[in-house]
Amino acid sequence: MEHIEPNACMSIKDFESNLKQVHTDKYIETAQNVRLYVKDYGQGKPVILIHGWPLSNEMWEYQIDHLVQNNCRVIAYDRRGFGKSSQPWDGYDYDTLTDDLKEIIEQLELEDVTLVGFSMGGGEVVRYFSRHGGKNVIKAALISSIIPFLLKTHDNPDGHPKEKSENTATAIKEDRIGFVDNFGKTFFGINIINKPISTPLLEYYRNLCSVASPRATLKCAESFSYTDFRDELDFIKVPTLIIHGDDDKIVPIDLTSRKAAKSIANNTYIEYEGAPHGLFYTDREKLNEDLLEFLNS
Repeated sequence: MEHIEPNACMSIKDFESNLKQVHTDKYIETAQNVRLYVKDYGQGKPVILIHGWPLSNEMWEYQIDHLVQNNCRVIAYDRRGFGKSSQPWDGYDYDTLTDDLKEIIEQLELEDVTLVGFSMGGGEVVRYFSRHGGKNVIKAALISSIIPFLLKTHDNPDGHPKEKSENTATAIKEDRIGFVDNFGKTFFGINIINKPISTPLLEYYRNLCSVASPRATLKCAESFSYTDFRDELDFIKVPTLIIHGDDDKIVPIDLTSRKAAKSIANNTYIEYEGAPHGLFYTDREKLNEDLLEFLNS
């Protein structure tokens, strides 16, 4: 076996325990007839990566490699309805999605976990604390997250009007792949003068989105558009990293992370100047450095 020196991500106990384990990709049944595809790589304290909508675990390609090489155990899974996971008709509310996360943690017998949620995945991170008490989680990270609340209401006047979500649903129903194609360009900040991602890679991400269940794509959009997490932020009692690009046209920073940073007690808040929503690729080196520094702190 390759010699690995324990660091802050890996205690001696973790190292000895992980020598007995074989980390690979697998399926975990989280509910009756619902199996989630899970990648479980590396050795050290566990880091769970929760993907955004409507992608799959493959969006974390550049983070998985970096974290595993730096002695972390990385668990990246496909949310139900996406990627290689089961595509049930229902169960796309945050309670059910978070119960899936809980099953992964319990069945893999994980302790001292760091949860990392991107965009929609921030909802599972927060709901895990409010619904399951943050059991076995010692740190959290919200990356380009939809937290705390996107919808425009009388007490959230700068939110997105309901019509915006309804128009998105209509576009998905009429031409889901065409919607994803246009969505991807905004997602990565592509415009006339800026092209931070190659055409083949953009098409690759589009293809990842295209294999998602149409039903899951619609219902999850409803969940992250309409779920109010504002009263749940007080449940987060662990150190929390918040990262967001200030040129995010998908999940505007003023509506989300700047507010979350004022409501989560123990947080480290970082803004990426000029970064779009998909900063896991466009700003991957900086994100990797900031994640690792947070994990090792």
